[in-house]
Amino acid sequence: MRFILLVTVTVVLFSCTTGKKPDEQAFLKSLDSTKTDGPGVDEEVINAILEQIPSPLEISVLLKESGSKYNRNMLNSSNNLPKYNSNFKKALNLGIYGTDLGYTNIYGQNQDGIKYISSIKSLADELNIGQFFDVETIGRLATNSKNLDSLLLITTMNFNQINHYLQSQSRDNLSVLLLTGGWLEAMQITCQTAVKNPANKELQEKIGEQKIILEQILLLFSFYKDDANMASLSADLEQLKSAFDKININYTYKESTMEIVDGVAIIKDNSSTTIDITPQNVEEIKTITDSIRTKIIS
Repeated sequence: MRFILLVTVTVVLFSCTTGKKPDEQAFLKSLDSTKTDGPGVDEEVINAILEQIPSPLEISVLLKESGSKYNRNMLNSSNNLPKYNSNFKKALNLGIYGTDLGYTNIYGQNQDGIKYISSIKSLADELNIGQFFDVETIGRLATNSKNLDSLLLITTMNFNQINHYLQSQSRDNLSVLLLTGGWLEAMQITCQTAVKNPANKELQEKIGEQKIILEQILLLFSFYKDDANMASLSADLEQLKSAFDKININYTYKESTMEIVDGVAIIKDNSSTTIDITPQNVEEIKTITDSIRTKIIS
C-alpha cells in the first residue's frame, strides 16, 4: 500500500511541457563532479521505488485530515536558497521544496506556495532541468487543491522524464537525490506532527511503513560508494535505519474472496499488515531525521 510521496517526492514541481533541450556542454559544465562511474542505477529501478514512496501531496492531505494546523515553521524557508551552491545540495533541496510546495497547496497557503514555486524554478534551472518546469501550469494547479489529481499525474510523468534525461547524461545520482530529499522532508513533517499527537495511531503507522522505503533508498545509495557526498548521506541514512529496525512489520496472508457489489464481481484482499511502533520509536526517528535534514538545508 502506498503511503504518501511524491509520486515523487520531488516533483510536485514539474509540468508535462518538455520545451527546449539545454546545451549539452553547459549541462556538463554545471556539474560539480565527473559522470557517475560504474553501472549506475537503471531508470526503471528508480521509477519502481518511486511508485512506492508516498507523495508530499498525499501526506499533506493525511496531516490536514488529522486536524493538524498549517505550520510554515516545519518547512525549509525559501530564504535558504542562496546557501545551495553545489549540485548535491541543489538536488536534495529541490526535492525538499517540492514536498513543501505540496504541503502549502493542501492548506491553501497560496502566498507561501508562490515562494516555493520560485525557489523550485531557480534550482531546476541551475541543475539544467528547468525545461521540464512550467511555472504557469504548476502555479495554476498548485493554488487550487481541486486540481490534486492533475498535479499528481503531471508530477509523476515529469519525474520519469527528468529521470530519463539525467540517465542519458550519466547523472542518475541526481535523480536519487531528488527522490531522497522529498522523502526526508515528508518524513520530517510527519514525525513532527506525530510527536505532537501521540494518540494518532494512523500517523505512527504511516511512519512505520517507511522502514521498507528506506531500505530501498539505501540500496540505491549502494551504487554510489565512490561519491563522497553520497557516501556521507548514506551513512546518515544508515543511522536512521537503525531506528527503523526496532519496528516490526508483520504480514498475515489470507486467501482473497469474491464479492458482488452492485452487480459487479469484486476481488477482496483479506490479507493484513500490522506495524508495531511506539511513540518512543517515532521520537527517535524524528530526532535522527531532523539531524539529517539540518545538514541538508544548512
